[in-house]
Amino acid sequence: MQQEKRYSHMTESELKQEIATLKEKARKAEQLGIVNEYAVLERKATMAQAYLLDPSDFKPGEIYAIDGAPGTYFKIDYLKGVFAWGYRLNGGGKEEALPISLLK
Repeated sequence: MQQEKRYSHMTESELKQEIATLKEKARKAEQLGIVNEYAVLERKATMAQAYLLDPSDFKPGEIYAIDGAPGTYFKIDYLKGVFAWGYRLNGGGKEEALPISLLK
């Protein structure tokens, strides 16, 4: 059994290839109506995209829109790896982590 390579150990080109593969698999799952598989593959692609971004471009204390959630904003308290920890504005103040690829 081949062990999968972690996104953090992949090169930029490997990540881009992985994202393309995941997006294609997600598209096929959506066409077949396999909603759960589609959601998992989309989330994996989002995670892989986070490793293509520079975490230093995201600043604690700043507010970012959340991709795919119109009108929802996220305030970063701190960053850990490719995750931004903070809370959604008007979201009850509950701390959560989002991949930086979801922030715009």
